[in-house]
Amino acid sequence: MAFCKACGQDVGVASFCPKCGAAQSAAVAAPAAAASATEGLEENVAALISYIFGWLTGLIFLLIDKRPFVKFHAAQSIAFNICIIPIWIGLWIVYFIIAHIPFLGLMGLVIFPIFGLAVFATWIFLIYKAYNHEMFKLPIVGDMVEKMVNK
Repeated sequence: MAFCKACGQDVGVASFCPKCGAAQSAAVAAPAAAASATEGLEENVAALISYIFGWLTGLIFLLIDKRPFVKFHAAQSIAFNICIIPIWIGLWIVYFIIAHIPFLGLMGLVIFPIFGLAVFATWIFLIYKAYNHEMFKLPIVGDMVEKMVNK
């Protein structure tokens, strides 16, 4: 309940006191705006986190964050991780084919660690670029991701 500041009469939500007519400057509390789930995160930190757990954090940040920089890196995280899967499957197919050829089967022992190291280095590089506020685009999927985010 609100009371008049001049005479103490109950004024409710009125702008003027019904007894003495004094103006009431009752501040009406405005409803709080819905806060974004990532409101407390800096833009570069949110973009960095979108890469941490691969497509999962990329999908989460793509859905909940509305900032274009974060959405771009989240979508690129998803695309990067999806592109790794067919390449990995292709390497396994090639390995199973050449595994039966003498001396070429040992190449599989070299190819997989090199591919894994390249994926890890690219992942670290993308995290570094996101943290430094750079919109680095991957060669093939970067343009597709940018078009998708800017729609």
